[in-house]
Amino acid sequence: MTDLTQEHTAPPASDRVSELGFAPMDRMHAELDELLLRALAPGHPQWAQLLGDVHAHLKEHFEAEDRWMRDSGFPPRECHMDEHAAVLRSSEEVLALAQRGEFGPAPSFVAELARWFPAHADHLDSALAAWMCKRQYGGKPIVVHRAQRHGNGEGGMEQEAQGTERNRR
Repeated sequence: MTDLTQEHTAPPASDRVSELGFAPMDRMHAELDELLLRALAPGHPQWAQLLGDVHAHLKEHFEAEDRWMRDSGFPPRECHMDEHAAVLRSSEEVLALAQRGEFGPAPSFVAELARWFPAHADHLDSALAAWMCKRQYGGKPIVVHRAQRHGNGEGGMEQEAQGTERNRR
């Protein structure tokens, strides 16, 4: 018999919005999140090295996703792959400038990449993650995210875990 009087903890929840329930993709997203945090941190980043790291990651990341889409016959792949190609072109341009000592565009590129990525993950990558999980495991992933914390006017903070099924398409 289960003792319902004992306090039970919720399942582990993620603080990362870009975690979608397909482990290989989630690892790449976590790596990109870390790179973007480094790039957006206060101080003066070593732009040439950082942009090189970001570009190398984007190239590997997008190549993997593009391969999954092609190999699995993912239906809406063209739009997704086109978006990857456009971001890579921008990354190549900013990296080329940085390699010539021109770092002016670097902060705005990184800020725009950080603004773009969550929506890309939420809309395009979540559909791919659901597709890959359905093919691999026979069902869509379920990811538990921590609720956004908001002040309640009394100095307290809400903190509850929510389960959400990503991409009900």
